[in-house]
Amino acid sequence: MAKLSTPFSSNPISFRDRLQTPVQFVKGVGPKLAKLLERKGIRTVEDGLYFLPRSYEDRRHLKQISELQAGRKETGFGEILLSGMAFYQNRKRKVFEVLVSDGSGMIKLKWFHGHERYLKDRFQKGRRLIFSGEVRWFNYQKEIHHPDVEIVEGDIEKDYLNFKRIVPIYSETEGLYQRTLRRLMKTIVDEYSDELKSPIPKEILERQDLIDFSEAFRRVHFPPDGESIERLNLHRSDGHRRIIFDEFFFLELGLALKKRGVALEKGISFKTEGHLAKQFLHRLSFQLTHSQERTLSEIVTDMEKPHPMNRLIQGDVGSGKTVVALMAALRVVECGYQAAIMTPTEVLAEQHYLTVHRWVEPLGVKVALLTSNVKGLEREEIYRHIRSGEVQIVIGTHAVIQEQVEFHRLGLAIIDEQHKFGVVQRGLLKKKGENPDVLVMTATPIPRTLAMTLYGDLDISLIDELPPGRMPVTTKIFPESARNRVYRIVEEEVKKGRQAFLVYPLVEESEKLDLKNATQMAEHLQKEVFPSFRVGLLHGRMKSEEKEAIMMEFKERKIDLLVATTVIEVGIDIPNASVMVVEHAERFGLSQLHQLRGRIGRGNYPSQCILLAHYRSSEEARIRLQAMERTHDGFKIAEQDLELRGPGDFFGIRQSGLPDFRVAHILRDTSILIEARKEAFRLVQEDPHLEKPYHAGLKEALRQRWKGRLELATIG
Repeated sequence: MAKLSTPFSSNPISFRDRLQTPVQFVKGVGPKLAKLLERKGIRTVEDGLYFLPRSYEDRRHLKQISELQAGRKETGFGEILLSGMAFYQNRKRKVFEVLVSDGSGMIKLKWFHGHERYLKDRFQKGRRLIFSGEVRWFNYQKEIHHPDVEIVEGDIEKDYLNFKRIVPIYSETEGLYQRTLRRLMKTIVDEYSDELKSPIPKEILERQDLIDFSEAFRRVHFPPDGESIERLNLHRSDGHRRIIFDEFFFLELGLALKKRGVALEKGISFKTEGHLAKQFLHRLSFQLTHSQERTLSEIVTDMEKPHPMNRLIQGDVGSGKTVVALMAALRVVECGYQAAIMTPTEVLAEQHYLTVHRWVEPLGVKVALLTSNVKGLEREEIYRHIRSGEVQIVIGTHAVIQEQVEFHRLGLAIIDEQHKFGVVQRGLLKKKGENPDVLVMTATPIPRTLAMTLYGDLDISLIDELPPGRMPVTTKIFPESARNRVYRIVEEEVKKGRQAFLVYPLVEESEKLDLKNATQMAEHLQKEVFPSFRVGLLHGRMKSEEKEAIMMEFKERKIDLLVATTVIEVGIDIPNASVMVVEHAERFGLSQLHQLRGRIGRGNYPSQCILLAHYRSSEEARIRLQAMERTHDGFKIAEQDLELRGPGDFFGIRQSGLPDFRVAHILRDTSILIEARKEAFRLVQEDPHLEKPYHAGLKEALRQRWKGRLELATIG
């Protein structure tokens, strides 16, 4: 019987196979440690190599405690003299303290929150430890709050893995500590780093002054002596730069090929006089802004070309993206084709439907709404009308891309709030027609570099001005204790003939969350706070007709105060509304608060957005709300949101169909991203099908990185 190839045998197996070796089979691991490593996402050797240190400590020369300086991040070594719980502020606040000495002085290490039993067990009297963090003075005593700590065993003079060098600090989990991680990473790096290959052409590496790929991993895990600790901790070392460039390059290479593939596809040329669009514009009670006109002109130019349009419209809340998209849809309808508008939520789909069908059905254009709420015979009938071409504009959620939906002639796919969908869903909608034009919209302002990354295969139009006559909105944070003052502001506005929104995070009372809810508060406000005003209620659980009726009553001023959930986040236009109160504002994300605020300030009156916050909120919530007070600029708010939440959460990158970043960070590494994009697009321009023999490895690497999410038909 033939001998099986193992990761350590001399049989030739591909570098991919060796890198996919389960970490359990690495020397010194075994099943128990493998389970702990899995918590950190380390399942294979390759995962281990990409599990880079989160920071570094300079242990080449350890300072004595007496030499540690307040106001600086320092690393020290000593023995535990005392440990246990201490009480402050009349016993209201518990703090776990560890007193450490090295003979030259003493320092207190403090934990304000943490598992008491775990801390007691770990920090026992007599144990030696390494600690690191920002040193401060308190009551004539040096201390560090929530330090990084490592228990030390053995002779530090002979421990060259954990001392006498720049030491990597990894992200830990209970039962998995630094010394174990360092030992394991040393084994993985020594045994496997040579297997790491990157087929980026040599001339690009030379132009960008990039080091060897496997050498980059060796340096990042165990930096050589001359490395700068500052650059390492900022992820700016040569090793970090090489790994980050690699991730960005293959993302951008995929996007460059997708963009080129679209340019090669045969599309539909929509050449028309635009009579329907002109009639529609004539019926509107307002003029397009210069920004809308410019964007429409870019769209029309694209639509007349013989290959498919792939364009992103970026515009702040209330900038009029829907009107522009609808005018594009009407051009398609005039040419005998259909348009589909896909939105991430049923609420948004319903709102678009209510607006669009009122606008275009008088022009003889038939519109249908397709969501999971539409069931049975009604659903079958809509399918039939779409198939026959009788319905010219379809508005819906994911329901639009279900298998049963067949279009007669889909000419334009419009995707709203694109960041909530992914490349995959965009592709599925596109497949419903013969290479239809694609128009994607987002009201989430994205800094240009990030838009280039997420939508690298799209052309970008920016609607960067609001319709004329928009009044500024003043935003203020009020604590719960100022509730009566807030109610007086609302009362004054309504007495002036204005209207108000009061927004709540929940529809109904929740057992788990101690939050005010829209249903109860509508009743309370009507009976006890504003008995002389007319209070309405709107939330996502209502039927479509109920929502439409309530919105019409509010629009016609039959309702003074509209109590609502975030159902009003988008697509609602009430020029007479001049005040919005957001309850439990600390529970909302920045982009969501910005969207909500966009519902007011649409008339000729100064408007106020009041953020009623229940201040046991976190530091992050405070930063969020203060950003809302400071600025109205959607791009600044988006950047703040990105910093707070990180790109993965902000974009939902994990659902977007883009390759995941293991190391690269879109915000931190912008300059590397720009260089990687430049090189990737240049390469595709020089070798559009990656046919040159020395580019063969790029195809395989692309398939590995994109894992089937990129249609590589154009490159064989």
